[in-house]
Amino acid sequence: MARDTAIAKTQQPQSPASSDRRQAVTPACDIYENREEILLIADLPGVTPEGLSIHLDKGELSLEARRDVNAQPSSVAMAEYADCDFRRRFVVPTGIDSANISAQLKNGVLELHLPKSDALKPREIAVRAG
Repeated sequence: MARDTAIAKTQQPQSPASSDRRQAVTPACDIYENREEILLIADLPGVTPEGLSIHLDKGELSLEARRDVNAQPSSVAMAEYADCDFRRRFVVPTGIDSANISAQLKNGVLELHLPKSDALKPREIAVRAG
């Protein structure tokens, strides 16, 4: 998005060197904006709400999630998804009402609603005659 109120991407983390060799994955995200909010939609297949962490600190939004395929029920006949860690960071514009941010994870899709404060919302200016 070209406007100042859009969320900007920050530099993505590199895959960490660790003994468990988990792959670090940057999830695909879509960002929408209207008068009331910024909506971020992220694909996090196989992630549960317990495996998801969302933080907003000093204008930076971070998403971190862990997918553990091995923790799935033994009834899985074939799994092409591997264990991995999802990581993504964004710069959030000032004027987001952080007290009213909400998130929902359903079927591997995260919807993160970032409501705009009144200062960030567009407003109409009344014009007087004379």
